[in-house]
Amino acid sequence: MQFGVFDHMDASGEPLAELFENRLKLAEAYDRIGLHALHIAEHHSTPLGMSPSPSVFLALAAQRTKRLRLGPLVYTLPLYHPLRLAEEICTLDQLSGGRLELGVGRGVSPLEIASFGVDPAKSQAMYLEAYQVVMKALASRSVSFRGEYYTFDDAPVILEPVQKPHPPLWYGVFNAESTEWAARAGVNVVTNLPAAAVRAITDRYRAEWAKLDGDPKRIPFMGMNRHIVVAETDREAMEIGRRAYRRWFANFSSLWRRRKVPLPKNIAYSEDFDGIVKSGQAIAGSPQTVHGAIARQAAESGVNYVLARLAFGDLTLEESLNSANLFARGVMPELAAAPVS
Repeated sequence: MQFGVFDHMDASGEPLAELFENRLKLAEAYDRIGLHALHIAEHHSTPLGMSPSPSVFLALAAQRTKRLRLGPLVYTLPLYHPLRLAEEICTLDQLSGGRLELGVGRGVSPLEIASFGVDPAKSQAMYLEAYQVVMKALASRSVSFRGEYYTFDDAPVILEPVQKPHPPLWYGVFNAESTEWAARAGVNVVTNLPAAAVRAITDRYRAEWAKLDGDPKRIPFMGMNRHIVVAETDREAMEIGRRAYRRWFANFSSLWRRRKVPLPKNIAYSEDFDGIVKSGQAIAGSPQTVHGAIARQAAESGVNYVLARLAFGDLTLEESLNSANLFARGVMPELAAAPVS
């Protein structure tokens, strides 16, 4: 079992420059305590994502850390020119000394995609073409491609990544069917679903991996994403989580409310913190409580990677740092050594 952090970088109420600096201080802390990676979301036209260009923040984070792996989860491919994005990926992999984790997708919110004048109905086809172009550009010195949305004839590729043929890939999944492609491509997957639903994804991934004669010890990450608050007592953690989650949920639902569109069922969260604690999508408590909850969910879900949202809503820097330090001392060590299946 390994652990990382996922961060929407949603609006906290702080001045934006202060938000960025505090997140960079958290990245330094994640580096010190030995987390595997920091994954940054990409969102647009919404306070859910105050760092809509992940590469800019990640370039700074790369200079403030030494071992922590870094990456977008995910780049919204329909919003990028694929050759331009490939250059950006190479730049980040070089700046970080080969620590980039490359998340790709079409974008979870059609409202955000539409804000840029892209037809959400075409986003999947655009994503599939852009993905092929980016992969070609990372692995070769020129790109020739002919598709409905992108066409290139011997386009020169000058930059290259440190990690060959490309940085490790990540993809968000909501159902077990997506794992067939992911297993074939050796892609790491992550989901926000409750533990019981995650089991169908991990079981299917392991089955597909076995069909390919993959080494079980080398299977990619299959992760679950959880809001996590750790404090000295359960009561303190729940009080902090309830307060911060109110702000996070307002950010999360902001654009949907503005457009008067119901939240999609596959990404919907409870409106209150107690609700997502009940569903298992959030975990709050003392180190002992959080350790027990993650151990139970890991056994139920079959994941080998846990992404913790340690900064969300109006959590202060001190609260997030305390949560991270308690997590590192009282939760990670024993679980990191535990077998997963």
